[in-house]
Amino acid sequence: MSGTADPRHAGDGTTSRTRLDRGRGALGPALELVHTGRAPTRAVLTAELGVTRATAGAVAAELEALGLIRVDARPGAAAGSQGRPSHRLAVAEDGPVVLAVQIHADGFRAALVGLGGRIVATAPGCETVDSDPSKVLAAVVEVGADLLRTTGRRCVGAGLAVPSAVAEPDGRALNPLHLAWPVGAPVRRLFTECVRAAGLTGPAFAGNDVNLAALAEHRHGAGRGARDLLCVATGHRGVGGALVLDGRLHTGSSGLALEVGHLTVNPEGRPCHCGSRGCLDVEADPLALLTAAGRVPGPEVSLLRQADDLVRHHYDDPAVRTATEALIDRLGLGLAGLVNILNPDRIILGGLHRTLLDVDPERLRAVVADRSLWGQSGGVPILACTLEHNSLVGAAELAWQPVLDDPLAALS
Repeated sequence: MSGTADPRHAGDGTTSRTRLDRGRGALGPALELVHTGRAPTRAVLTAELGVTRATAGAVAAELEALGLIRVDARPGAAAGSQGRPSHRLAVAEDGPVVLAVQIHADGFRAALVGLGGRIVATAPGCETVDSDPSKVLAAVVEVGADLLRTTGRRCVGAGLAVPSAVAEPDGRALNPLHLAWPVGAPVRRLFTECVRAAGLTGPAFAGNDVNLAALAEHRHGAGRGARDLLCVATGHRGVGGALVLDGRLHTGSSGLALEVGHLTVNPEGRPCHCGSRGCLDVEADPLALLTAAGRVPGPEVSLLRQADDLVRHHYDDPAVRTATEALIDRLGLGLAGLVNILNPDRIILGGLHRTLLDVDPERLRAVVADRSLWGQSGGVPILACTLEHNSLVGAAELAWQPVLDDPLAALS
């Protein structure tokens, strides 16, 4: 079985075939354990799956034959460990990839992402996003196709992250305000058409960028091990939120949950494009910081980069410090309200919010603790997101999911 490309054609009656047949339903769960780093050895895999050592060995060998994981030929023991050494498991570095795409207000990026959330290759795109989503998606998919041609990797699916709520089940972007795309643009259908036109195979998916960042961080980054994870982030424009409940991304009945950007945190604040005033979306994003600090945004680099550099390198400037503290207070108010409603066991912050946490962590944590019941009862850990390009990695997770669910069916 271990040397056969398709173990379903192995000889009948062998012990390995019997074990594999018993463990075939464990292929997906086993792959997900290796993919998320929760099964670094075959011994851990055996315990997590609740199967015999022989069945776990057959499952691992099958995943290796499919080119998805690597099993060390020689078992090894970690320093200081006791008992029988176990074969180490890891995702296959030369295995298949998925195409991940992110669109944002200042451009786009394409990447090839392998199992384990590992970015194999990446390329940035234009600085100005066309108002026609078809043109933008065609351009970024072509960039991704060039990466595939250059690397020669097999692509098994594609995922798209957009700065908009994406309605289910039809995959329409309901509020791509910062892209100047039409409301309700059918981004999943358009993306699928572009993927097919580029000659790529496998399913195509689309989702909100902060939702996907939360998914990636929960599986591979700062959210690992959390049961109820709240993610709040600001990228190039606006503020987004996402929630992982009991280990699964919560998107609501139609994909529109956690539109946290329209929480009011300053009733007398700036007008918001939603028609209200003082929403988190316009009180705690990069443009709000630059404006409050008296800086005029320039066209050279993204708003996120300008705001991030301002905080990190000019925090001693009184105007910058005052603006930063005001943003921290607004963000803290929003987080406190969310904590009161959701009671998460961890909060992670991305984009400029991660920088605000870095420069003054105690101020932000104090605002959340003072304004939330759960904060006063012991506090909620607030951490920075750790993955670079986490929305891209999350888009890849969408495309990897069919493989994680049923490796044999997805790769046949």
